[in-house]
Amino acid sequence: MDATTPGLLAPDVLDRTDVRAALIEHDFAAVFTLIKKWGGLSQNRIASACRLTPGKVSTIISGTQRVTSFDVVCRIADGLRIPGSLLGLAPRPWEGEHNPSAHDQPDAPGDRPDAGEIPWRPDATVDLAIHLTRSDLVMDRRALTRALAGTAVTGAALLDSLEGWLVPTATVPGQRRPGRLGMGEVEELETTARAFRQWDHQYGGGLRRKAVLGQLAEVSGALDDHQAPVVADRLYRVMAQLAGTAATMAWDSGLHRRAQDYYRLALRAAHAGGDVAFGANVLAGMARQMLYRDRPHDALQLIHLAQEGARDVIGPRVRAMLHTREAWAYAAQGRIAGFHRATAKAAEDLADAGTEGDEPYWIAYFDEAELAGVTGGRFLDLARTDPRRHAVQAADHIRTALASRGAEAGRSHALDRIGLAECQFLAGDTRAAAAETALAVQAARGTQSGRVRAQLGQLYPYTVGHGASRPVRDARDSIRDLLSS
Repeated sequence: MDATTPGLLAPDVLDRTDVRAALIEHDFAAVFTLIKKWGGLSQNRIASACRLTPGKVSTIISGTQRVTSFDVVCRIADGLRIPGSLLGLAPRPWEGEHNPSAHDQPDAPGDRPDAGEIPWRPDATVDLAIHLTRSDLVMDRRALTRALAGTAVTGAALLDSLEGWLVPTATVPGQRRPGRLGMGEVEELETTARAFRQWDHQYGGGLRRKAVLGQLAEVSGALDDHQAPVVADRLYRVMAQLAGTAATMAWDSGLHRRAQDYYRLALRAAHAGGDVAFGANVLAGMARQMLYRDRPHDALQLIHLAQEGARDVIGPRVRAMLHTREAWAYAAQGRIAGFHRATAKAAEDLADAGTEGDEPYWIAYFDEAELAGVTGGRFLDLARTDPRRHAVQAADHIRTALASRGAEAGRSHALDRIGLAECQFLAGDTRAAAAETALAVQAARGTQSGRVRAQLGQLYPYTVGHGASRPVRDARDSIRDLLSS
């Protein structure tokens, strides 16, 4: 179904009182039954339109399985062209559109550079940065939709040729036009990169991503000139930090493949600027993306690459952060002993950390609260398969994090709140879970993070059921209101 088709259902079907009541209540057993009766659609046709299997539709109609996924609700709305208002959703993207939707095709092979084929030379890194920022800054709405559709992330794309980070920087051949950037201007750029990174930690991606890309384009242009060596080194470090922020913002906005491109640019820029510690941090970011995409084996390879290349130069906070990523990968693989061992190493390293000035500013966020939050999140992962054994541990760690950082932590605070609400659902305390969900939704409203919204979407199924209490129904409505806004 594309935006030009009028929909499978005649308008009078959606005007029926019984159909509207079923839609408002999210009673999809009744919805599908009434659509079969009054809309003349077969079970297979409903399944095809909603991108469900016929068997899934059959179990929904029989009442043996309820629709609890927010994503499935959206697919039903879009497949059957049901206005969002009838389901408590915001207007759907196709509502009011009359033009052919030709922008839902996957990325063409030539749309994005293959950084794995680019030599590990500073000038090649500058060329890559110019290409990425130029294509991103002129990206229109249709291109953005196409990029959002290409969410498949492959380990090979990240792991290809990353070993170049371990070898010395190659010499740049030839000379370029002279540049006259002074140290004062470089320091201003460093301050800006730091502010952008704080934006990302607090709010997520969104419209601020374009500002980061614009600054990255300016730095790339300056490096395209022949700057003094000391200026060039610091500019490459600024490029690495801006590209790393662009990567996390792209990922937070659902642009996973674009995030890969910026992560690889950040790693190459850190390599060109001799910033080994930040290179390890970039690899940790790549690993985290792999973990969110359920690729723990690839994540573990990336972490080991970071540890191998930066072992002699990183401080205890960075080591602790890398150990938490390692623990996350072990937990995802079901290697519980490895998870506990890596978590204990993280705690030991963090205990050895000195004041914030002893290590780079970008790792200052990793403190006892962050360690508790990350560890609680991993126990929560384990609790989803064994709640009796791990739910209480997860909740204890997350409460420790919440006691140390409040709403000023932005995205992290919202994720902590969502995690604690899920712990309460897993423990069977629905009253406490409903109360925590209300706090989680309130925290989520303060950030534009796509990851926060995704985690709320995972909380939604816990609130759906025939026997849901009034507080749980209210929690469900609050999640639905936020996710559909």
